[in-house]
Amino acid sequence: CLVAVPAALLLALGSVMVWSASSVYGASQFSDANLFIKRQLIFAAVGLAGVLVLQRIPLEVLRRLGWVMFLAAGALMCVPFVMGKRIKGNLNWIDFGPMLRLQPSEIAKIVIILWGATLFTSKRKTLDDPRHLLFPFLPGALLLIGLTVMQHDLGTSIIMGLIVVAMLWNVGASFKLLGGFAALIGAGVLALVVITPYRVQRILGFLDPTVDPTGINYQPSQAQFALASGGWWGVGLGYSRMKWGFLSEAHTDYILAITGEELGLVGTLSLLALFLVLVYGGFRVALRSNSFYARIVAAGITCWLAAQALVNGILPVVGVPLPLVSYGGSSLVTTLAGVGILLRCALEEPEAQAFLARRKQSQQPRGRLSAVVGVRRRRT
Repeated sequence: CLVAVPAALLLALGSVMVWSASSVYGASQFSDANLFIKRQLIFAAVGLAGVLVLQRIPLEVLRRLGWVMFLAAGALMCVPFVMGKRIKGNLNWIDFGPMLRLQPSEIAKIVIILWGATLFTSKRKTLDDPRHLLFPFLPGALLLIGLTVMQHDLGTSIIMGLIVVAMLWNVGASFKLLGGFAALIGAGVLALVVITPYRVQRILGFLDPTVDPTGINYQPSQAQFALASGGWWGVGLGYSRMKWGFLSEAHTDYILAITGEELGLVGTLSLLALFLVLVYGGFRVALRSNSFYARIVAAGITCWLAAQALVNGILPVVGVPLPLVSYGGSSLVTTLAGVGILLRCALEEPEAQAFLARRKQSQQPRGRLSAVVGVRRRRT
C-alpha cells in the first residue's frame, strides 16, 4: 500500500494537471485541447499494463536478464545517432511516427539499476574490494552516461550519475569512494556547462534570479510567480493564467508551477507528501526484503524517483520531468515499470511471503464431507 497507493494518486493527479496545463497549448497549436491528455492516458494504460506484468515476473528472471538488458540498452542508445530526431537541441529521440517516440535514455536509467543489482548480487562476497565493486559496473554505467551526454541531454545525464552514486551507496561503498565519484560527476557537469554558452547563461540565471528577467530568467520567474499567485488554495483547477503562453512547457518541466497556481500551497504540499510516502515505502521494501537482489533493486528505484523529483523541483532548467506527474511517454512508461518492479520486490518481505503462503493454503480444494456422516432429522 505504501508504494501502490501514492503512485496511483500521483498518476491520477498528474493526469488531471497534464489535462489542465496542456489544454491551451493543445488548442492553439494542434486545434485539440485534449490532445496531450489523450496521449497521456494511452501512455498510462501501457505503463499500468507493464506494472501488472512486471509484478508477476520472478525477480530471479530479471536477475538472469541483467546483461541482456544492459547490452540491449547500449545498442538502443546508439540508434538516435543513426535515425534519431533532434528536439530542442537534444538528439535523444527515436521517431516512429507522429504518435510514437522513444527516448532510450529513459530506459537506460532503470537498466543501470537492474544490471547493477545483477552484478552486485553475483559479487556479494567480494564487494569489500573496490576493484570488484567498481568493475565492470562503473565503466558500463559511464558508457551509457557518455552516450547520453553525446546526445546533449544534460538533465538525464545528471539523473543517471545520481543513480550510479546511489547504487554504490546501497551496497556499502565508502564515503571516500562516493566523494571521489561525486567530484568526478561535478567536474564533468561543469565542463559540459562551460563549453556550452547557453548552459552557462542558465546556470548564472539560476544563481541570480534577478539577472535578465525578460530573457534567460523569464521562465523561472514566471514559474515562481505562478506558485506565489496560487496562495493557500489556488486559483482553481483549470484557471491558471501562466498556461496562456506565459509559461512554456507547462505540462512537462513546469507542471509543478501550474499545480501550485491552480491548487495552491495545499495542493503542492499534498503532492510532496505523496512523494515522501512513496519514497518511505520504497526504502521500507528495501530494508525488509529477504533477497539481496530485491534490496538493491528496491533501493535503487527509490533513489532514482527521489532524485528525479528533487532535481525537477530545484533545477527545472535541466528539463527533467516530475515522475508520474509530468507529460511524457517514455518517462511515464519506464517510471511505472519501476513501480511495478518495486511492487514485485515488496513480495520478498517476510510478511508478504507469509500472507501469500496462507492464501495459497486457503485456496487448496477441501475434501468433501463423507456421505455416512449422520444427520439428525426432525420427526414430522
